[in-house]
Amino acid sequence: MEEKFKQQPSNCIKVVLFGPESTGKTTLASQLARHYNSVWVREYARRYLQDKWNNERKTCEPEDLLPIAEGQMKLENYLSQKTDSVLICDTDLLETKVYSEAYYVGSCDPILEKYAIENTYDLYFLTYIDTPWEADDLRDKPNERERMFKAFEDTLIKYNRPYVLLKGDKKQRLTEAIKHIDKLIKNKP
Repeated sequence: MEEKFKQQPSNCIKVVLFGPESTGKTTLASQLARHYNSVWVREYARRYLQDKWNNERKTCEPEDLLPIAEGQMKLENYLSQKTDSVLICDTDLLETKVYSEAYYVGSCDPILEKYAIENTYDLYFLTYIDTPWEADDLRDKPNERERMFKAFEDTLIKYNRPYVLLKGDKKQRLTEAIKHIDKLIKNKP
């Protein structure tokens, strides 16, 4: 059962857009995939939770987290076989873990936690909160951006993940991300 939360082997470089809601992750993921003529893994939670909201008018609950994690890894594992260059991940299980702890009083399902820690990526791009807040049906913490940013950064530090902080407008972030991905490509064995 747990195998569905595990990364499958692949030959691509994997980078993750990581950070609080409404910090430009999806926009940047799309731009990077286009720049590298590659694929990107969309945030499965967004579709899952939007469907739940549309159908039931309910928000995320703890029992949603494992189906979200399973859907995310299914997408990632499938798309990681579609490229041998760069796979851009709009999120990962570590991000789901951060949200679980932020929303559910520090708790996280042990299976989610295990694979959030075990799954690895070549680089994380931590998106800063200097982008304008954009409200939608799912975003709900406009006044907690600093606290959430700190939770994301603290998690990267705690688990010793390689990361680059991205600040500035869309163009600045894209340029900085490309610079770091190009280094990974150049040094790929």
